[in-house]
Formats: sequence, C-alpha cells, structure tokens
Amino acid sequence: MAKVVKGCNPSHFHTLSRRGFLQVGMLAGTSLTLPQLLARQAQAELKQYENFEGTAKNIIHIYLPGGMAQQESFDPKPYAPIEYRGEMGRVDTNVSGVQFGATLAKTAQIADKLCVIRSMSHGEAAHERGTHNMFTGYRPSPALQYPSIGSVISHEFGSRNSLPPYVCIPNQPNVYAGSGYLSSAFAPFSLGSDPAGNGFKVRDLELPSGVDDSRFANRRSALEAVNAYFQSREQSDKITAMDSFYESAYSLISSPQARDAFDLEKEDGKLRDEYGRNQAGARMLLARRLVEAGVRLVNLTYGGWDMHDNIVRGFQNTMPAFDQAFSRLITDLDQRGLLDETLVMVSSEFGRTPKINGTAGRDHWPKVFSVCLAGGGIKRGITYGTSNATSSEPEDNAVSVEDLFTTVYHCLGVVADKELMAPGDRPIEIVDGGKVINEMLA
Repeated sequence: MAKVVKGCNPSHFHTLSRRGFLQVGMLAGTSLTLPQLLARQAQAELKQYENFEGTAKNIIHIYLPGGMAQQESFDPKPYAPIEYRGEMGRVDTNVSGVQFGATLAKTAQIADKLCVIRSMSHGEAAHERGTHNMFTGYRPSPALQYPSIGSVISHEFGSRNSLPPYVCIPNQPNVYAGSGYLSSAFAPFSLGSDPAGNGFKVRDLELPSGVDDSRFANRRSALEAVNAYFQSREQSDKITAMDSFYESAYSLISSPQARDAFDLEKEDGKLRDEYGRNQAGARMLLARRLVEAGVRLVNLTYGGWDMHDNIVRGFQNTMPAFDQAFSRLITDLDQRGLLDETLVMVSSEFGRTPKINGTAGRDHWPKVFSVCLAGGGIKRGITYGTSNATSSEPEDNAVSVEDLFTTVYHCLGVVADKELMAPGDRPIEIVDGGKVINEMLA
C-alpha cells in the first residue's frame, strides 16, 4: 500500500499545559518563541504519521439491515432463563469456550479467523439513526450530513486499477452510505442489479450498441472539449463531480480487466456452488472479485433482520445462506493470501431486546450488540468485550461506534482525527473521539 501522509489535528495545539509553559521558560534562553515551540510540536506529530501504513488495503463491509439479534448469532446466552436465551440452539466453534447460534454452524468452524466484538453499544434505537451510526461513525446531526466510511476511503485514496474505489452491491442501501458533506464525486458506484439474478449485467458497463472502440474514443474527446468549455466558465461541485464520474465510467468501459472484475461467469462453477447460488453467495463472491481486482471498499447488504415476530423461524430462513457464503468468503480470502490485507466487517444498526416478546421475536436494542471482524490486521480467534448474563448491556470493554471506526480506519491507514473540510470551510474530524483498540490488532 502506498505511503500516505496524514494531517495532524491543529486543535491539539490550541492549548498548552503547565508542563508546556515550563518548557517555554526553559527554552527562553535559546530564543525559542512560543509559536516556534508549537510549530515544532506540530511537525513532530506530523512526522509520526509520515510512514504510517495501514495493515489493510481493502475492506468488505457486510451490512445486515434491520438489527440482527446478537443472542441468536454471535453471542448466545446458554445459561440465561429461556425467556432471555430464546429457543435457538447453539453450536461450539473451533475456538475453545466460544459458541455461536445454531444457524452459524459453518461460520463456527472458521471462528479461529474471526474477531467477534460482543460489547458494541450506542444509544440510537431507531433504524435510521442506528444505520447512520454504523455507516459514518457519527451520531446523526440536523446540521450536517456526514460521509460514509466508503466515501471517506474514496476521498483519501482514490481509484486503483481503473476501478471505482467504493462499490455498493447491489445498490447504495441508504442515504447514509453516500458522500455526505464531501463532493458527490466520492459517492459509491452501484451495480444497478443483483448479481444473483439471471443474466446479471452491471449498469452502464458495456459500450452502447453500434459504438466501437474508435467511436468511443472520439466521443470521449468531444465530451472532454465540452467539459473544458463549461468548466472555464463555472466552477461547482456538480460539474467537477460529473467530470469525475465520466472519467471513472470511461476507465471502466475501456479496461477489459476492470469489466472482468464484475463478471461472475469468470468464476469456477464449483466455487460458485460453494458460496451458494443465491443473494448472499453471489454478493460475497462478487465482493471478493472486486477487492482482488482493486476496489478499496465494497459494501454489500443481505437479508432483513428486523425480526419482531418468530425470530427462530426468521433466522432459520435467512441465516443459512449467509453462513455458507460468509464462511466460504473468509476461507477463500485466506487461501488466496488476501485476508491479511482485506478487512471484513459484519455489522447491523443495533441488536435486539434481552427478552423474547409476546410474538416470539425481539425488539430494537442498541445498548449492546455484536460486530464481527476478520483480516486486515485484526487479531484472529478472539472475542473482545462481553455482554452481561441477559445481554442487556456491556459487562466489560464496551466498544463505542467511535472506537470501532477509529480502529477500522487505523487498519486502513487513515488517522481518524484528521480533519476534512465541510461546506463553509468548516473542519470536521473523520471520527470525533474514539480510540484504537490495540487488543484487537494482530
């Protein structure tokens, strides 16, 4: 991964401690002024990031919309009363003393490659607000629309191998997965159709009928001339963004390697069967193809997890396809030597209530839930943090959204307190607060 120099946070130097004033006094004899001292401190902080490289080159974010229950998935409670633990069975993993829900039997056999956070916590019980948290690392604000992690990565690193830096499978799942206050040039590229469908084709990826490579090149030249004319007369985000979109589109269409990355037909039929010929399987296999080809962040969604009624049946219907595809994805990445450079994150907007409700389901519960990480510099075969006996709140090592995002950005080589510019030249930190959880790093 190319070395990236990250900016330090000027706010770190707005105040000076008592110790700092003593240093100023000690240096007074050498004619070092206070501004010079602060400048040296700023340079020292910047220098520590000059050679900072992330352990992850790519990220696959698997988002399970609706709020997946932790008790039926990554954090079962076998010793809780039945009204809390529910009727879902459990399965031993290949990590001693760790169990998953019964519908995660295949994932249980790759638990030695995973890091399961069992102590995620935030305070947003509404779907929209919880979703905002888990895509941006910020609580929602009426004053500002924050960018998603995909758009931040797109902004920080740009494209690679003529591929969009940020791709959503099958489409941008919600407004919070967009570019927020950043330019729309950093919005995700969406497929336009589901890769599990028959005759799957990515929208706008093929040359129009009757247009050969020569005509395609001529049209590009003409469009560039038109763009140059208008840009010389008006500067705006829309014009700049459209120019960026056209450039990306031309790069995709003109590069056989880029087009091939989206073609699942290039995969061996046996491997497609192992992933599963369904939504979960096709989406995760395509995600692997895309990061292997050069996409920096792939977001894919799967299923509907808002299971207020009959949660056991809901998991039995929805989780087996995820279990098959996810376990194969992690194994596939590992076998190809890609797991160490690809961070995989499975998240949802919140968890579910400790107690089974009157319709055999669980309701919204943001106080504690689970997130699963793998690869990209994350320690293998661990659980981090615990929930209490009834899964009502964290027992120890509570992880905030800010902690999670700061740690993920750290793995990707992004300093989370770097400031980006919002409209009105307003500096906004990529993550406001949060710490790197070093115990989770390999």
